[in-house]
Amino acid sequence: MIRARAAMLLLAALLAAGQARATEAIVTGLSQNRVQITANFDGSEILIYGAVKRDAPAPTDAPLEVIVTVEGPSTPLVIRRKEKVAGIWLNRSSVTIDAAPSFYAVATTDKLDKILSGTEDLRHHITIPHAIRAVGISAEAANSPDFIEALQRIRLNEDRYRVAEGTVQLAEETLFRTDVALPANLTEGNYKVGLFILRGGKVIDSQERLIGVRKAGLERFLFNLAHQEPFLYGVISLAMAAFAGWAASAAFRFMRS
Repeated sequence: MIRARAAMLLLAALLAAGQARATEAIVTGLSQNRVQITANFDGSEILIYGAVKRDAPAPTDAPLEVIVTVEGPSTPLVIRRKEKVAGIWLNRSSVTIDAAPSFYAVATTDKLDKILSGTEDLRHHITIPHAIRAVGISAEAANSPDFIEALQRIRLNEDRYRVAEGTVQLAEETLFRTDVALPANLTEGNYKVGLFILRGGKVIDSQERLIGVRKAGLERFLFNLAHQEPFLYGVISLAMAAFAGWAASAAFRFMRS
């Protein structure tokens, strides 16, 4: 009887501890959820902020950590590797990537390998290698991981992929914020903002928000015209080019007279 009661008390304590941990939830916000690409658009900065709400005191076994990701629209692409054959560089092998984000940024409160376990990364696709979806590329070329690394290296150099460790500010394990700069050469579409709170390398809660990036003004008109009325767009383009050529010639003749 005593052992059964002790077991029940132990089970109740474990359940209470699990419930206390489960009550940690994330509440988030964005400084803006729409970005308009205009003629003078040179990039935008998004403030991402949030808080952790609890129904019980915060656990003390591991510190709270925060990871924020911003992912642009993904597209398939082919990556080719050049090799030197008889003194000439040729494309010899290639792999097809199912989906690679056009933009991807990761901001954290600490180093990724310290706050995020490999299992959780695989489950939530947080780091850049897991955000790139490439299924079956090992059968397409030898040393297929080299192609993924090359893609990451190129886009990191182009500032289209970013890893900003330690840039998320966290106060009292409750309030957090970070700024993510979006470049000028944005791809139009929906950008996914992923927010994760972690303890001991495990994701406790997560939330996803969207930022809509759209062309506006003349850019929107020309984009729609080019895709919906390609013939008319071509005629207008030729007319504008002919007018520009005539105007330049007329100006040149006027300057010489």
